[in-house]
Amino acid sequence: MLILRPMTAGDFERFVGHSAPQYAAEKVTSGEWTPEEAPERGDREFRQLLPQGPDTPDNHLFHLHDPQEGADVGVLWYALQTRAGSVTAFVYEVEVYEPQWRRGYATQAFTLLERHAAARGATNISLHVFGHNTGARALYEGLGFQTTNVIMRKDLG
Repeated sequence: MLILRPMTAGDFERFVGHSAPQYAAEKVTSGEWTPEEAPERGDREFRQLLPQGPDTPDNHLFHLHDPQEGADVGVLWYALQTRAGSVTAFVYEVEVYEPQWRRGYATQAFTLLERHAAARGATNISLHVFGHNTGARALYEGLGFQTTNVIMRKDLG
């Protein structure tokens, strides 16, 4: 069973160094950013959202830690936000590292997220998923998430 292990300041720098480039690559794949601008924009967005690193108010950054393995198997970052009069836990990042895929860690992470967020007043969880990430979409739908918005695009020529 996973536990949520809070990130330290040093962990945070490694997290941004790993996750911001992945996020930037997703923005390029989705056609929102150019490859040239993506690295700088990805890093900038993370640092704007988390100006105090892991101590940024209302943000919760964790390693997904498996005590039986004695290892971190992924990360989780969510923020508590007030939306339409209720507290939402908005998931910015959930990642299970590739060697750990298909072992139930993502489902466990969301179970822990639900408990952690509810204990802090959240009444719902929201997240963004890139349309091309069909595996993540299937996971979220299987966990009971419902689509609330869809943005579509058609390339010409």
